[in-house]
Amino acid sequence: MINLNLKQPLMLPAHQSNVVGSRLASWPSAAAVVSRRRGGGVSSSSSRSRSSRRHMRLPRISCSATEEVSGAVASVTVEQMLTVSATVEASPAIGQMYFQRALDDVRDLLGKTLLMELVSSELDAKTGLEKPRVTAFAHKTLREGHYEAEFKVPASFGPVGAVLVENEHHKEIFIREIKLVTGGDSSTAVTFDCNSWVHSKFDKPEKRIFFTLKSYLPSDTPKGLEDLRKKDLQELRGDGSGERKAFERVYDYDVYNDLGDPDKNPDHQRPILGGSKRFPYPRRCRTGRARTKRDPQMEKRDGHHYVPRDEQFSEVKQLTFGATTLRSGLHALLPAIRPMLVKKELRFPHFPAIDELYSDGIPLPAQTGLDAIRSVVPRVVKLVGDTTDHVLRFEVPEMIERDRFSWFKDEEFARQTIAGLNPLCIKLLTEFPIRSKLDPEVYGPAESAITKEILEKQMNCAMTVEQALAAKRLFILDYHDVFLPYVHRVRELPDTTLYGSRTVFFLTDLGTLLPLAIELTRPKSPTKPQWKRVFTHGPDATDAWLWKLAKAHVLTHDTGYHQLVSHWLRTHCCVEPYIIAANRQLSHLHPVYRLLHPHFRYTMEINALAREALINADGIIEESFWPGKYAMELCSVAYGATWQFDTEALPNDLVKRGLAVRRDDGELELTIKDYPYAHDGLMVWNSIRQWAADYVNVYYKSDEAVAADPELKAFWDEVRNVGHGDKKDEPWWPVLNTRDSLVETLTTIMWVTSAHHSAVNFGQYHFGGYFPNRPTTIRKNMPVEEGQDEEMKKFLTQPETTMLEMLPTQMQAIRVMTTLDILSSHSPDEEYMGEFAEPSWLAEPMVKAAFEKFSGRMREIEGFIDECNNHPENKNRFGAGIVPYELLKPFSKPGVTGRGIPNSISI
Repeated sequence: MINLNLKQPLMLPAHQSNVVGSRLASWPSAAAVVSRRRGGGVSSSSSRSRSSRRHMRLPRISCSATEEVSGAVASVTVEQMLTVSATVEASPAIGQMYFQRALDDVRDLLGKTLLMELVSSELDAKTGLEKPRVTAFAHKTLREGHYEAEFKVPASFGPVGAVLVENEHHKEIFIREIKLVTGGDSSTAVTFDCNSWVHSKFDKPEKRIFFTLKSYLPSDTPKGLEDLRKKDLQELRGDGSGERKAFERVYDYDVYNDLGDPDKNPDHQRPILGGSKRFPYPRRCRTGRARTKRDPQMEKRDGHHYVPRDEQFSEVKQLTFGATTLRSGLHALLPAIRPMLVKKELRFPHFPAIDELYSDGIPLPAQTGLDAIRSVVPRVVKLVGDTTDHVLRFEVPEMIERDRFSWFKDEEFARQTIAGLNPLCIKLLTEFPIRSKLDPEVYGPAESAITKEILEKQMNCAMTVEQALAAKRLFILDYHDVFLPYVHRVRELPDTTLYGSRTVFFLTDLGTLLPLAIELTRPKSPTKPQWKRVFTHGPDATDAWLWKLAKAHVLTHDTGYHQLVSHWLRTHCCVEPYIIAANRQLSHLHPVYRLLHPHFRYTMEINALAREALINADGIIEESFWPGKYAMELCSVAYGATWQFDTEALPNDLVKRGLAVRRDDGELELTIKDYPYAHDGLMVWNSIRQWAADYVNVYYKSDEAVAADPELKAFWDEVRNVGHGDKKDEPWWPVLNTRDSLVETLTTIMWVTSAHHSAVNFGQYHFGGYFPNRPTTIRKNMPVEEGQDEEMKKFLTQPETTMLEMLPTQMQAIRVMTTLDILSSHSPDEEYMGEFAEPSWLAEPMVKAAFEKFSGRMREIEGFIDECNNHPENKNRFGAGIVPYELLKPFSKPGVTGRGIPNSISI
C-alpha cells in the first residue's frame, strides 16, 4: 500500500496531489509598471503600456510515498511539479536575407524559436550548488511578435532570479518582455523587463541573461545569482581585442583617433585626442577598427561606427534622426542647391535675401530623391501647393517671429547671455584692471585696453568702477585667453578670421544687463605687433556701426564656444565614459545602474554619428564654424583648462562664476535675481537631488554601505582613472564613501544628461535659425585694423555691405540652419524627466513613492516657469517681443518646441 502525503500543514488526499502548488515562486512584483521600450521596431504609442503585476511567495512543497514491504516501511520522496507558462513579446530584426528568413520560419514551425532557462535565486541546500535550471523552447504564435513556452518546475525551485535566452534564429531578435504565469492563474504573473536585442546563437553561442526586477547591492545578491552577476559583467567588458561586431554588447574605451582620414586625404590628418598632456580628452567607445596606412595611430573610418547593440536607435528614432538624416539628407540636399547658389554671390546680397529663406524659399531643381529628403527634413524641404515641385524654405525662428529686429538690439545681445542658448559662460567681474594670464612675450601686453575711464563713461558716471565691482554690478564674457593662441592659425584658413574678445556688461537697476564695451585683440606675430581696440556704442554713425560689427565677432565666438564646449564637450563627450563604466562595472541588478540607465539612452549612438558626420575632418562643424580644422583641438584644450567634475554641478558652477553665493543656511542667492537659466535650473536641480537622495536611502542604510560597495567603487575608479584618465590626478574628484557624496555625484550626472543638455540644445533653432543672431563664422577683419584702408572706405560708404560680407555664405548658412533644425527637434519616442518610471523602480514600493513625488515636482516646475515668464518684473523673460525662457520646462510635444527635458542626451 502506498500513501501519498504533502509535507505541509495542510494534508490532502492522494488524488488531489496533482493540483497542489498552483502558485509558483517568490518572483518580484512590479505593480502598475509603465514600460519603456527601447531599440525595437515598435512605435512610441504602443510601447508605453501599463500592466498590473503581482506575486505570491512559494510554499516549500514536496511529496513523500510510503510502502509496506515485508512488514517494513520504505519511504520515497516524489517532487511535486508545477506548470509555468511563459509569454515573450518580441520584434524581429529588419533586413533579413530570404534564405535566412526561410530557415527561421521552419524553426518557428517546429516550435524552436527561443531556448529559455529559468534560474533559481537559491542554491541547493544540500549541495551548496546552483539548482538545476529548468529549460523549455518558446514557439511562435499566430499573433505577430508573440511567443509562448511551458515549463515543468519543481515546487522546491524557489524564487526565479533570472531567465536565460538563446536565440535559435539566424538573425537577432528584440525582446521587450518575458512574462511567467503559474498554473494558468494570471494573478501570479511576473514580468522580466528586457528591452534588449538578443543575438543569434550562430553569431555567438553565449545565452543572454535577464535578471529579476528586484535590485540588489552586491552584498545582498541571492546566492543563486552571484555567478551570473559576475558573468554578465565580464561579457559586457570584453577582452579589449579585435574589431567589434554590430551584434555585440561590449563596452570598452579608446581615444578619439577616428576623426581624420589621412589615407583618403592627407589634409584630413587630425590630432589624436586623449592620452597625452598636449591633447587631454575623455575616452570614447572602442570599435577596434584597423589603423590607417599613413598614421598607424589613427583608426580607419571605413565600415560602421560600432556602438553596443542596445545603445542604438529604435526604429522610431531612426525615422526622425539618424545616419540617414545627417549623412544622406544633408549630403543630398546641399549638392542639389549648390548649382543654384554659385550663380549668385557667395554672400547674401542684402538682408531681404536672408528673409526670403523663410518666406519664398529657394526652388529646388527637379530630381529624384527630394521626396526622401523631405521625409527626414520636412520643416526645410516642402512641396509647393498641390504641385510636385519642391522648395527649400525654413520655418521662422520664434525670436524673429516675435521681433524681427531683436537680433540687432543691445538689450537682446545682453539678455541672451543669461536667457539664451549659452547662459553658462558669463562671469562676475571681480578684478580690475583686466589682465591676461598668457605669456606677454608670446602674445603681447597682458593688460586689457578696457580702461576705468571707458567703463565709467558708458555707465554715465553713475558710479565708479570700484563701486560697481563692490556692488557686483559688472560682468564679463571672456573669450580672450582661450582663443588668442588660435588667432593666427585660424586666419590662415580661407574666408575666416578670429580675435580674442572680452565683453563687459553692467547690471542695471531693472535687473537687466547693458553691454558697456567690447575689446578685440590680435596677438603679436613675428611681423606685426599686438593689435587691440575697444568698441562702445558711440554717439555717431561710425562708432555705432563698428559696435555692431564688434558684436557680430563676439557672437561668433560665443556660438563656437557654445557648440564645442558648452554643448558637445560638457554633455555628449564627457558623459560617454560614465555610460561605458556603468555597463562594465555595475551589474544590471545594481540599483545605481538602474537609476542611471534611462539617462544614458541613445547617447553613444548620437556620439558615434557625430564622429561620423559632425565633428570629423571636413564635417559639418569644420565646414561651417570658424575654428575649421582646429575645432576639436580647441575643444581638447578647453577640456584640459576648464573641465572639472565638481563644477558640472549647477550650484557649484554658479558659485564659481560669481553668479551665486552660498548663504549661512547653505541655500544659494543669485547675483542676478532674474537669471532665467539659473533660477529654473536650480528648481530642476533640487528636484533631481531630492529624487536621488530618496532613491539612495532605500538601498544604502548607512555611509559604510556606500564605502563597502565593490561595484560602485569599481565604477567610479574607472570613470576617474580611465574614462577621464587624463584628469585622474586632479584634487577635485569626489570620493564615494558617504550617502551624501553618492547623491551629489548621481545628481550631477543626471543633471548634465538631462537639464544641462536641454538648456544648450533645444533652443538652437529658436536662437540660431536666424543666423545673423548667432553667426557660426566671421569672414572679414574689423575694417579699422591696420592695413585695411580699402575696407574702411567701403565700410564708410556701405556699412551694411561690410556686415553681409562678414557673415556666413549662403551655403554655410543653409547647412547650419538645416542642421540646427534637426538637432533642436524632439523625436516622438522622447522620454522626459519625471514622465515614465523604470519597471524596477515600481517593483520597490518606497522607490515608486519617491518617483511619484519627483514626477509631481517636475509638473509643478512647469507651472512655476509659466508664472515667471508672465511676471512683468522679470524683464529678462517678459516684455515686448521677448522669447519666454522655456528651455527648462520639463515636458514637450514632438518637434522643434524650445522646451522639454529628456532623461538623456538623445540628439
